[in-house]
Amino acid sequence: MSETPNTITAIKKELLMRLGHDADIFALISLCTREPYVVCDEETFDDEVFLFLDEEEAKKEAAKLAEEKVPVTVAKINGKDMLVFFTGLYTLGVNALVVTDKGEKASMQISDIVKRKSPEDMPQGTVWVENPALHLTAAYLAQEMRRPAASADKERMAELNEELTADFKKGTFIFALQKEEKGIPLVKLKDGQLYQPAFTDILEFQKFNRENKMRPVVVEAAKVPTVLANEAQGIILNVMGVNLPLTVSRPKVQAAEPKRTIPVPVEEINKALEK
Repeated sequence: MSETPNTITAIKKELLMRLGHDADIFALISLCTREPYVVCDEETFDDEVFLFLDEEEAKKEAAKLAEEKVPVTVAKINGKDMLVFFTGLYTLGVNALVVTDKGEKASMQISDIVKRKSPEDMPQGTVWVENPALHLTAAYLAQEMRRPAASADKERMAELNEELTADFKKGTFIFALQKEEKGIPLVKLKDGQLYQPAFTDILEFQKFNRENKMRPVVVEAAKVPTVLANEAQGIILNVMGVNLPLTVSRPKVQAAEPKRTIPVPVEEINKALEK
């Protein structure tokens, strides 16, 4: 159904009424990224996520996408958690919402619902680490490459890989160090290879640091090769989200004293996600 100004106004009003209260909304979550399913609108070029005011409508849309070989699930978001959810959309690089209610759809900007502080509004001395362009490209790439093989668009993946490389070179990231013993966590994949976790923003770091045993360290892209543990093949970006391994090239230098590492098997990461 086509959108009308009255429909958009009514749905926006209902969404705002649920914000901060004991009321639920429902979001499509990509099973490829564990993050909101995101699509770039072909006409407006908005990067959109999909919300529903009714759970059954959300489930019907998820089933429809499954038939199209797009694996998604439905997540319930209580109104009291919506602010955190929308903040996460900003760090993901998403700018728009498509909200469905009783068969009617309404497109709107996230800033119409929740506004956020800019770096200029933060207290002096605050370190602002955020890579929305990289995070978004990684999400699009993971959504595409983890679809059933016959459905994947190889040309699109090649384009996204180029974008990812360009975005990475501009980035500043958060790495984790153990607080007490200053060890470096490593994630062991199913094939046995080790990767060092790196995070696009503090929200992604906090997902990993649920037990508060790690401290964040800010690292510019150019210096990433110098902080990698000797055993690491590269970094694994946002391990609790897009979970994207990236190989990092390192110049050959004289061997230094090995850094103390803490391998974290991928099975433990999966268990943490189930909590």
